[in-house]
Amino acid sequence: MPFDTEQDKRIFYGRRQGRRLRKEHRRLITETLPTLTIDLETDLSDPARLFKTKPTSVWLEIGFGGGEHLATQAAAHPGIGFIGCDPFLNGVARLLGEIETNSLSNIRIFTDDARLVLDALPEASIDRCFILFPDPWPKRRHQRRRIISPKTLSAIARVLTDGALLRMASDHRDYIRWMLFHTLGHDAFEWLARKPADWRQRPADGPMTRYEEKAAERGVDSIYLEFQRRRRQ
Repeated sequence: MPFDTEQDKRIFYGRRQGRRLRKEHRRLITETLPTLTIDLETDLSDPARLFKTKPTSVWLEIGFGGGEHLATQAAAHPGIGFIGCDPFLNGVARLLGEIETNSLSNIRIFTDDARLVLDALPEASIDRCFILFPDPWPKRRHQRRRIISPKTLSAIARVLTDGALLRMASDHRDYIRWMLFHTLGHDAFEWLARKPADWRQRPADGPMTRYEEKAAERGVDSIYLEFQRRRRQ
């Protein structure tokens, strides 16, 4: 179903663009992005139909940053369709560069609030969701801006298939506690960790992102949380 722009208005916090885009990035935004973009008129009632070749499943990344993780996953899983959501234009341009360089045909991009996509997707249509190093909004008065919230978790739970994976990561300790508090408190999710290494070590299939690299340069360890969508009753 198309997005309902009146019902699904969101207040977006954060930057939509940083430094002036280089000429090559401007070309990608002008020429390539329109062929891959999801917008407010897109019918998402069957997300597999977004792709020229029907994928075996569809995965979602909320806030893909520079696109390193999304592009690596798409290259490793050519039979899976990927929807990436991020409003930051500079990051979108970097992802487009990865798509063109590696001839990736299984990525579609939404350049606005990911919650609009969550509301438009049908129930049980996504097999994996990534939320990696989201803005921690560290000041107490800004915590309501965090993407992880009971409402967003409910929206994610609705679109995930039974048994689907929700993977989150951050280098911000307070945000990790926040993620655990809200996700453990949600009856749709089960934490998969059984030993400390399960949250201290990056998953084997997850490449290091530039945000993780910056944290490592500061001497800060990142934490990785994996939850499974419980079976519906």
